[in-house]
Amino acid sequence: MPFFTGIGIHRLLPDDSLGPEKEVHGYPDGAKINFVSWSPDGKRIAFSVRVDEEDNVSSCKLRVWIADAETGEAKPLFESPDICLNAVFGSFVWVNNSTLLIFTIPSSRRDPPKKTMVPLGPKIQSNEQKNIIISRMTDNLLKDEYDESLFDYYTTAQLVLGSLDGTAKDFGTPAVYTAVEPSPDQKYVLITSMHRPYSYKVPCARFSQKVQVWTTDGKLVRELCDLPPAEDIPVCYNSVREGMRSISWRADKPSTLYWVEAQDRGDANVEVSPRDIIYTQPAEPAEGEKPEILHKLDLRFRSVSWCDDSLALVNETWYKTSQTRTWLVCPGSKDVAPRVLFDRVFENVYSDPGSPMMTRTSTGTNVIAKIKKENDEQIYILLNGRGFTPEGNIPFLDLFDINTGSKERIWESNREKYFETAVALVFGQGEEDINLNQLKILTSKESKTEITQYHILSWPLKKSSQITNFPHPYPTLASLQKEMIKYQRKDGVPLTATLYLPPGYDQSKDGPLPCLFWAYPEDYKSKDAAGQVRGSPNEFSGMTPTSSLIFLARRFAVLAGPSIPIIGEGDKLPNDSAEAAVEEVVRRGVADPSRIAVGGHSYGAFMTAHLLAHAPHLFCCGIARSGSYNKTLTPFGFQTEFRTLWEATNVYIEMSPITHANKIKKPILIIHGEVDDKVGLFPMQAERFFDALKGHGALSRLVLLPFEHHVYAARENVMHVIWETDRWLQKYCLSNTSDGKCGA
Repeated sequence: MPFFTGIGIHRLLPDDSLGPEKEVHGYPDGAKINFVSWSPDGKRIAFSVRVDEEDNVSSCKLRVWIADAETGEAKPLFESPDICLNAVFGSFVWVNNSTLLIFTIPSSRRDPPKKTMVPLGPKIQSNEQKNIIISRMTDNLLKDEYDESLFDYYTTAQLVLGSLDGTAKDFGTPAVYTAVEPSPDQKYVLITSMHRPYSYKVPCARFSQKVQVWTTDGKLVRELCDLPPAEDIPVCYNSVREGMRSISWRADKPSTLYWVEAQDRGDANVEVSPRDIIYTQPAEPAEGEKPEILHKLDLRFRSVSWCDDSLALVNETWYKTSQTRTWLVCPGSKDVAPRVLFDRVFENVYSDPGSPMMTRTSTGTNVIAKIKKENDEQIYILLNGRGFTPEGNIPFLDLFDINTGSKERIWESNREKYFETAVALVFGQGEEDINLNQLKILTSKESKTEITQYHILSWPLKKSSQITNFPHPYPTLASLQKEMIKYQRKDGVPLTATLYLPPGYDQSKDGPLPCLFWAYPEDYKSKDAAGQVRGSPNEFSGMTPTSSLIFLARRFAVLAGPSIPIIGEGDKLPNDSAEAAVEEVVRRGVADPSRIAVGGHSYGAFMTAHLLAHAPHLFCCGIARSGSYNKTLTPFGFQTEFRTLWEATNVYIEMSPITHANKIKKPILIIHGEVDDKVGLFPMQAERFFDALKGHGALSRLVLLPFEHHVYAARENVMHVIWETDRWLQKYCLSNTSDGKCGA
């Protein structure tokens, strides 16, 4: 897994500058650090350490370390090297300032179970009750009793209470714990676990699940629910598990629980009102005390932001209509009726009002910040918006009157050169209302060529003080050229893309360049939503290890993220959108029309295969990574298509690139993780597509990355993906001739 190599601590000084770095020290050289977590009082930092040594198998186990924030000195929490993390489902949480609750490998665990050479019997699955159980095809499920025993072996954890003095106390008995959450008053712990019977039909997130309340000293208070395996959740957006879900603590109360229960049996196809009900109840209710209803929803519950007894914001959504609503509720007053603050179509990003900014309470939870003006008794909240506009994102802060709904814009990002966002409130720690004139905001600021730096923005003068000075991560590309371009599809839908050109590129001298067209299609229900601009022309050009922007160093033009909208047209392909993008970069004179390669990951790989089949005149070659090429392998739905194969047979066939393999004449590189377990994207998708291409003599290459999942992580695999892509582009794009055949 990814890891850190070091930790540095800076104190924020009264003048809004950072003090000198204090480096955390004491851990071994070459340590790999994970799960970094502050104690509630900010005096200590907990983290895990592992040191991989080839001659010591046990060295790769994770141990908990504690660092003093004042001195930077770190040491293991436990002297015994045998107390190690089991981080399959969790790591540790701070119960209070001096105690952690830790997922550990049980001391009783020995060697893994061995698979018997003789089968215990046939594998049997039955549906003799004629139940209708529809699920999207998922790979890497449990298959037999041996898999069940392996699952138990690796996921079973012993919870341990670890004190800063190094003492350890077992908390409960070993089980497959998946989540622990201390109450704000540090008296209780909400514990979630899964247990047998397991399922061979669904992933582990849908296994039998038990949720209990314990005291922080290890005593069981009560069991909230014990849910059976959720094997029959309909394949449809907004369908959910039956029973209690989204169980958590109210952030504004010492120890009050809340949860949601569906009234439609979790089936989004059922018409019912209300559809969801939110309940609240104390951790230890009085005898006979029933849960209270906080709010009833006609859409599907999404989230709740707590403030106090006078204010909470509840969000609900409904995919089929793209509707989202935000309710203002008064948890402490049944006499005050909930009212709608915002009701909009979430696809219309220009109408997004933003989200409330949160402040940290003295108990360490986050609640909605209340803002007050001088000589004004009215209470306001801060709405932090992404600021979608036709010119690109312009983030903002609005002072919002929750009673009248009026807004006052108190800050927005620089429009000309920079892209700035409000990250968090810096003001104090506690439950007091914040005076607007004392407001402090942590902001981030970046430009096309300047890496993100953090600032403190202080009211009333809105003075900005830079507190970081990170170096450019790839200075050789620091002067790359970036532009958000706009163009239209044939049917009039406005589209956007980000055009990158190599450092020092001069069109008059260098002429048209080879171009890499890298995209990911998006589904929309309306043309208006599809044409809205998302992103900012001033954002820094960050790169992931397998980013298409790497090829700017090969003097390619890169057209990144061109709009490829699928607009409520489940059987329509992305040809027109791609053609509009290609015509635009050719018209600008920056791309050689005979040397344009197309590529994408996941849904982008699906797009790549389709474009090579249906628009071969646009591209000289393609790179398809971790894609789905045969939709009949997921007969109960894919992407946003909820009709089954038997209801929409032609759609499944037409949307499957494998059925058009005979049309693909341009070179295509197919890359896939060997253990990709994302729904519908198991490796067979790539293998069968490659077989189909070979059967028609297509110039193609299949690369299966060992031990790799959907997003590539291993250094060796990442480097190999770059090498394969570079080789493919060098051979079939840079050397391409006008007749589409590979040159010398």
